[in-house]
Amino acid sequence: MVTLDINGKKRPINSDLDTPLLWVLRDELALTGTKYGCGISMCGACTVHMDGEPVRSCALPVEVIKNKKIVTIEHKQKNGILSLVQQKWLEHDVAQCGYCQSGQIMSATALLNKNPSPSDEQIEAAMSGNICRCGTYQRVRIAIRAASNALTQDAYL
Repeated sequence: MVTLDINGKKRPINSDLDTPLLWVLRDELALTGTKYGCGISMCGACTVHMDGEPVRSCALPVEVIKNKKIVTIEHKQKNGILSLVQQKWLEHDVAQCGYCQSGQIMSATALLNKNPSPSDEQIEAAMSGNICRCGTYQRVRIAIRAASNALTQDAYL
């Protein structure tokens, strides 16, 4: 058994060490916001944060993350950037089918945590690994820009 730091809580894990984090989150911990998309780290639906960096959980074995902090879409962060991005996603009707949205939101949150005022090119680069089957890429960029504007406005209050 290994203990993982998931969303700020120490969680004992019974899965084998070669089990991908995605399946530990979904099957063992019932954190189903992180989605299975492709299984080969190409679509971004399974994106979570590992020590603040966006990573694909579908191909990340538990043994790699034993001493890392994992944050999923379910993380309850009052007035944090994750909450702000989720709010802007709703305000700008980003989700269509919604399947890729948790991965999109986690990638956008990681970007804004590092760079609260990204250029359109930086947004495109940070989001390039996330595939949206519905093609809501323009709304994704608009929502990230709105979250960025809210962050930079708050910084001057």
